[in-house]
Amino acid sequence: VDIIFHIVAALLLLVACSFILYYAMLNIMNPSRDSILHLVNDVLLALIILELLWTIIRFLKKQKFILGPFLAIGIIAAVRRILLIEAQTSFMEHVPVEKLYEIGLSAVVIIILMFAYYLSVKAQKIEQ
Repeated sequence: VDIIFHIVAALLLLVACSFILYYAMLNIMNPSRDSILHLVNDVLLALIILELLWTIIRFLKKQKFILGPFLAIGIIAAVRRILLIEAQTSFMEHVPVEKLYEIGLSAVVIIILMFAYYLSVKAQKIEQ
C-alpha cells in the first residue's frame, strides 16, 4: 500500500510539474515584465517539484535516504521568495521595512542551508 501511494504521489507531482511548465511556456509566448517574473517563478516551482519527485523515485528504488534534495528545495524556495518580494516591491515607490527584513531573513536561510548542504556532503564522504 505504501508503494502504491508513493507511485500515485509521483504521478501527481509529474502532472503538476507538466502544468506548471505549460504555463511557463505560455509566459514565453507573451513576453512582458510580469510574464518574465512569472516564468522564473514557475520554473523554480517546477524545480522544487522535480526534487520531490526524485526523492520519491529514490524511495521506490530502495536507495538510501539523502538530505541533499531537501536542502536544495529549501534553497530554491528561499531564492524564489526573494525574487517574488523583489518583483512586488519593484512597483512600489517606498519599500516597507518588513519586506527588507523578509529578504534579509531569506538570505540568512540560504546561507544556513548552504552550510548544512556542505556538512551533509562532507559527512557522506566520511561515511564512505
